[in-house]
Amino acid sequence: MSLTNAPSSERTHIAFFGCTNSGKSSLVNAITGQNLSIVSDTKGTTTDAVKKTMEILPLGPVVIIDTAGVNDESSLGAQRIEKTQEVLRQTDIAVLVADATIGLQEDDKNLIKIFEEKKIPYIVVWNKSDLIATQLSCSEKEICVSAKTEQNINELKELLAKLIKNNQTEKYIVSDKLSVGDVVVLVIPIDESAPKGRLILPQQLTLRELLDKHCIIVCSQVEELETTLKKLPQTKLVITDSQAFNQVSKIVPESILLTSFSILFANYKGNLEEFVKGAKALSNLKTGDKVLISEGCTHHRQCNDIGTVKIPKLIEKFTGIKPVFEFTSGGEFPVDISKYSLIIHCGACMLNEQEMKSRISIAQKSNIPIVNYGIAIAYMNGILKRGTQIFPEIHKDFE
Repeated sequence: MSLTNAPSSERTHIAFFGCTNSGKSSLVNAITGQNLSIVSDTKGTTTDAVKKTMEILPLGPVVIIDTAGVNDESSLGAQRIEKTQEVLRQTDIAVLVADATIGLQEDDKNLIKIFEEKKIPYIVVWNKSDLIATQLSCSEKEICVSAKTEQNINELKELLAKLIKNNQTEKYIVSDKLSVGDVVVLVIPIDESAPKGRLILPQQLTLRELLDKHCIIVCSQVEELETTLKKLPQTKLVITDSQAFNQVSKIVPESILLTSFSILFANYKGNLEEFVKGAKALSNLKTGDKVLISEGCTHHRQCNDIGTVKIPKLIEKFTGIKPVFEFTSGGEFPVDISKYSLIIHCGACMLNEQEMKSRISIAQKSNIPIVNYGIAIAYMNGILKRGTQIFPEIHKDFE
């Protein structure tokens, strides 16, 4: 992947919701200028959510999601609606598509309540406006369109672009902690789990941000790190892959700041304070406790996979007990997590911020501690205190 391309996890996710036959799929096709979704007069044509990563003027880089009708009463309707609920967790901006010839149905009103409860920015799009004699009076959160005639489609795009702009906040992985010209060493191990011929997404995004900050960046493997630091005594920060954190911490002098990609991304896309609390819960696990290990992607599992092999072994060694481990991946994440004593999540590089924060919220509401891979590893190796030094507000909790 090019460093100039925005990965889907960094794009605004715009999801289209509504009742069956409101014209959601036709509207998505009109906005994207592509036959992204199947269009039919038959109710329930859209089954699983349809996603497309694209660039749309004037919206910019986005992920467009077309969902199944929320009032689908077919034999698969319940499953389709459950998938729609999953989409809600990753929605940055919601578009409620309503049939202008019918008006808001009860399911539409329930969706609006959900948007407002979850504080998801939304607009109501009155589709099929070409079929009504008198045009509706629209509020600033509404617009009348026709997917068939393309009436007001450009105006809808402009409205969405405005919503995106109003809801974007400047976020940084680490560059806000650094100055122009600072020397940063990235420790990137190349082992059996490293993707051949490329860097993993957190490494790419961090590297790109440091380049934009005009830092001096050196990439090193663990074996060359000591020599690298001797040649660069002015190094301000070392960022390492979590799996090498223990080795790296023994090499990097205390005078140099040290952290990991996982710690940075816990702050960038999650809740670092919540994850640090979750890490401490590792010390309270008992034999038979259920631990959910969840990954945001669906990569092929290696024989020495970090989530299903390395972390369970490390937990058993650290605690001296044998918890019961369960695993989920991709879009799977249970809403009812009451049976678990702890959730250990991946770094979420393939999930957007909204999805990760939704998962954290589920854990918080159930009073279940949650932590990510890298922070758990750092805690169990006794180096989390040092790894959070770059975040003074978190680091003080270890004093």
